[in-house]
Amino acid sequence: SSGINAEYGGVGTGLIATCGVMSSLGVPGFSQMALVGAIGGSIGYAVAKKVTFTDLPQLVAAYHSLVGLAAVLTCGASFIHDSSHFIHPDAMAMIQKGSIYLGTVIGGLTFTGSLVAFGKLQGTLSSKPLRFPLQNPINLGMALANVAGFAAFMHYPDPTLGLTLLSGSAVLSLIQGYTLSAAVGGADTPVVITLLNSYSGWAICAEGFMIQNDLLVISGALIGSSGAILSYIMCRGMNRSLTNVIFGGYEALKAKGPLKKVEGEIVETRVDEVSEWLLNAKNILITPGYGMCVAKAQGPVAEITRMLKERGARVRFGIHEVAGRMPGQLNVLLGEAGIPEEDMLTREEISEEMSEIDLVLVIGANDVVNSLAVEDENAPIWGMPVIRVWEAKQVVVMKRSMASGYADIPNPMFYKSNTAMLFGDAKKMCDGLREKLQQSIDK
Repeated sequence: SSGINAEYGGVGTGLIATCGVMSSLGVPGFSQMALVGAIGGSIGYAVAKKVTFTDLPQLVAAYHSLVGLAAVLTCGASFIHDSSHFIHPDAMAMIQKGSIYLGTVIGGLTFTGSLVAFGKLQGTLSSKPLRFPLQNPINLGMALANVAGFAAFMHYPDPTLGLTLLSGSAVLSLIQGYTLSAAVGGADTPVVITLLNSYSGWAICAEGFMIQNDLLVISGALIGSSGAILSYIMCRGMNRSLTNVIFGGYEALKAKGPLKKVEGEIVETRVDEVSEWLLNAKNILITPGYGMCVAKAQGPVAEITRMLKERGARVRFGIHEVAGRMPGQLNVLLGEAGIPEEDMLTREEISEEMSEIDLVLVIGANDVVNSLAVEDENAPIWGMPVIRVWEAKQVVVMKRSMASGYADIPNPMFYKSNTAMLFGDAKKMCDGLREKLQQSIDK
């Protein structure tokens, strides 16, 4: 879907959730909710207006944390308000009671997990994964304690005991949300964002069952399932399982042996030389990464694309499913810069014709174009589906330096005979390319 559709989808989901809650209230409650909703909406609008697309993943993580906190507070308040109904419950009351507990658990996980993800993306927390003795057994113990608490919560009708168990589950979930999210390294944080998106959806769904509101159940199920699907797609794009991402990470993937020695030499190029190559190429592919987002180079990239197209060149974008810090971030960024959606191709769509491409311009991408994934079985990323840009006739890689990507391994593609490195800030380099192209066209 397009970036505009994604924006409408987010707004629509928020409206559905708000209307779902409001429809379950009377006229006085409706008025209160309308006032509070207007205040919250105004604050959200003011915050979102100040956030750039580069910081969009952090904004999403922050909003997810609010969804989780709202779920915990709503479930607790609902149990206190309806506790008398659970002393001699019927079938529907038992469903409501179970939804309260599940909503509390999922909400707690979402709240602290999202705060940690926000901190990692923002740079206020270390991107290194948290490690401590008996980490996985402790997490498993907390999960089993929550399961046991759920059984006791459903079995015993005493309101005081129920509130104690619910409070205990909230504390355990808040702790576990932190330990699970903090254990994920910076490279895998985008998967955590989609997983937390799924959690927030199921929390909303639980609230829907709790207050018997179909709108919340349906919208929550849609968010939860879509987040789960996105998490699966991103894990598949890294050739990793979700359990490995949450409980392991790249550093947990043990190499079978030493990596192959990288052969070849780095060939540096200049802006004027790359400009000439672009003018002579007829079939061009641009492969962006998060480095393009950081440099805010999408504007000059769009101008370069327009200029080359006007000269008759075919220019498209090959976007890996895990490029950027959240699914679709690069698509939205390029779409806002004026790149047509039909020019943005997935890895699968572009792979079959890579050998026919005259020039590939890699901007701020590393691991998603790393040839070790197909050349060295000892590499941690062995088997990861990558964009095989080195199969094109010529490759230009735009990077600040030779630093490794998130996987922290070398990239032999940089040393291949058909690859040239253009070092520098992506925006400055793209601005330089645009000027050189314009000068050549005007001659």
